[in-house]
Amino acid sequence: MTVHFSCTQCGKCCHDLRLTLSAEEAAVWAGNGHTVQILSEALPVVPGAADGDDPGAGRSFAAVSGEMPIRIAATLVAYHGGACPHLLPDMRCGNYAARPRICRIYPLDRLAGMRFETRGKVCPPEAWEERHPPLIDDARIFDPEAVAVLAQHREIARREVPLMAALCRKLGIGAAAFAGEGLAVHTLEPAALLDALHELACGFAAPDGPARWTIVTNRAATFAMLAGAGCDAGMVTRGTGYLGSFPDEPGDMSG
Repeated sequence: MTVHFSCTQCGKCCHDLRLTLSAEEAAVWAGNGHTVQILSEALPVVPGAADGDDPGAGRSFAAVSGEMPIRIAATLVAYHGGACPHLLPDMRCGNYAARPRICRIYPLDRLAGMRFETRGKVCPPEAWEERHPPLIDDARIFDPEAVAVLAQHREIARREVPLMAALCRKLGIGAAAFAGEGLAVHTLEPAALLDALHELACGFAAPDGPARWTIVTNRAATFAMLAGAGCDAGMVTRGTGYLGSFPDEPGDMSG
């Protein structure tokens, strides 16, 4: 099925931001005094699979949790509550020429292999009417420029996986949500992020071997499963440090 789209300039996608950024884009955002977060999730290791056969390998780095090998997907995002600082009163972008790639490809998705769903977007129904130009179908994206920017966005994310591993170590980040259940949220001070990125650019070397991570969840059954498998597990509640897909459940807070 072909999805049609035209921006209505409603401004909804420019409010309450969590925009996926490259390290360079994150440095610009933080350099302007805005908040950058790292969102992290722990992925299972597929036994015996080569990286090319493991769907999580291209976006994650090796780690351990307790006795278990895992993979960590960590993403830099621009965070801002309310209207984007660049949003003008007439709902146009005041940073249009230099806006992040994720803004340039919206409403297309960042991750490869994801089925496009309009119901997951904030655009009003009139944005998807069939009178608009075609955006995407099951086989292709119709806008060549969007194809190029999306490919660049994905390639940079893949290339920066080792940088994200080193950045998390440098900043002391070591908790991730269980994949499919949520995301652990690590809010960074702009100056601390800039200092860490500068040190990494100057040749900071992370310690040898995979980092040790705690896998956090707000579901008691998941906590028990992780702890039983030998992982370093922790119970959390939804809030500023955890974006969960399920209601909180009571559980043992030890891990």
